[in-house]
Amino acid sequence: MKAQILATKGRIFSVTFIKKDGTERRMVCRTGVQKGVKGVGLKFDPSSKNLMVVFDMQKKAFRMINLSTLLSFKFNKKTFHILR
Repeated sequence: MKAQILATKGRIFSVTFIKKDGTERRMVCRTGVQKGVKGVGLKFDPSSKNLMVVFDMQKKAFRMINLSTLLSFKFNKKTFHILR
């Protein structure tokens, strides 16, 4: 599913996934946002924990999507449900 998210090329999409605390979260987000990046970097590699950094359009902040608990992905009026 990571390839499909990257294929959005910075356009807005939505995802539903299970957060670390066990609650379900729906997020409208996009990739490739550079504004607000300070260049410091993260203290760990998100892909090693199957996480993906995105920009949350509603909270106006960077967030992580847990690709292991991804439930659905919606882009361009098409919804993809991930079977568990």
